[in-house]
Amino acid sequence: MPDEPSSPERRVPGRAAWLGPPDLEACLALDGRSLGGLWSRGQWSTELADPQRPGLGLWADGGLQAMACGWRILEELHITLVAVDPDLRRRGLGLLVLKALLAEAGAGGAERATLEVAAGNRAARALYERLGFRQAGRRPGYYRNGEDALILWLPLENG
Repeated sequence: MPDEPSSPERRVPGRAAWLGPPDLEACLALDGRSLGGLWSRGQWSTELADPQRPGLGLWADGGLQAMACGWRILEELHITLVAVDPDLRRRGLGLLVLKALLAEAGAGGAERATLEVAAGNRAARALYERLGFRQAGRRPGYYRNGEDALILWLPLENG
């Protein structure tokens, strides 16, 4: 089970910790470095305050290195974001934090997870395929740049 949010003394390297409102600045910073500022301060505040929007982070050396967030909707987890510090990519951090989020969702009763990924984002697609996600559809022109989104699904194990 992940640690409680914003407990620096409980942030163990390699172990996921819940993200909460006190982690706003760290989430904004990692979002900016990794995703170019996908979410605004207001969006992050909403995400971090809502228990139906779980987020987990990996911390080391006092900084947030990777995070995965989602929305819990009935028996589904909709993954909204996975981010890894660009200097730390290809070290398994995205896999680790996403596995922790999926495990927590399954333990909490979620039966499946879904997400959208840019059709051309090969690194993200490889990560999701490694976890067992399978394509269930396509959203043409979904992203601002006109790129299609692939809709992926994964059944979760409960318990």
